[in-house]
Amino acid sequence: MTAHTREGLLVETFVSLADSLVAGYGVVDLLQALVERSVELFDATAAGIVLFNAAHRLEVIASTSERSQFVDLMQLRADEGPCYLAATTGAPVSVGDLDAVAEAWPAFADAARRASFVSVHSFPLRLRDATLGSLNLFRDRPGGLNEPDAVAAQALADVATIGIIHERTLREMDRTREQLQRALDSRIVIEQAKGYLAHTAGIGLDEAFARIRQHARSTRTRIGEVATAVLEARLSL
Repeated sequence: MTAHTREGLLVETFVSLADSLVAGYGVVDLLQALVERSVELFDATAAGIVLFNAAHRLEVIASTSERSQFVDLMQLRADEGPCYLAATTGAPVSVGDLDAVAEAWPAFADAARRASFVSVHSFPLRLRDATLGSLNLFRDRPGGLNEPDAVAAQALADVATIGIIHERTLREMDRTREQLQRALDSRIVIEQAKGYLAHTAGIGLDEAFARIRQHARSTRTRIGEVATAVLEARLSL
């Protein structure tokens, strides 16, 4: 791929990813598109992204190959190799020839060779002092990435990080909105129960609410649940 073609494809990739972030997206779809484009951009044989799960173990979230051998390679349980090192240190790791790391990472080197890979280049998905995982490029020939390609690959990894954080933020916002709506809905029920109790018991609204609140405290029940029970005539106060 010529430098001019690669530059155009890189710009197109960033524009496409930016559009996805603005228009709404699924994070898996975004990361899958990113690894597929990474193969084109950097003449890689395969690419994949691994993220830390809740148990702080690396798991594959997107890859250009669904072969179990390839998936297992990226989330190698021996906790070794460039994928693991980039994800745990927050620094890029480039291995131009696996023979050079066979002694340090024997399990990884053996698994990579069996998958017909000769070189691996990993870039961290980092956010300030935290690292979420890594973007990993696999090649079937030796050699490192040139400086412009390494910078571009890290930029794509940074975009992936932004996508993940953005999706999490949106999810938290949705959860907060849902919680607020539940609170508002509960308050409506409480107001209705106050009015119902005030009317049926011939008392003021303040007294009605005091009875509801007292019952909730004495029974360790939520006020909204007590109010619902009052409205449904399952509870007399």
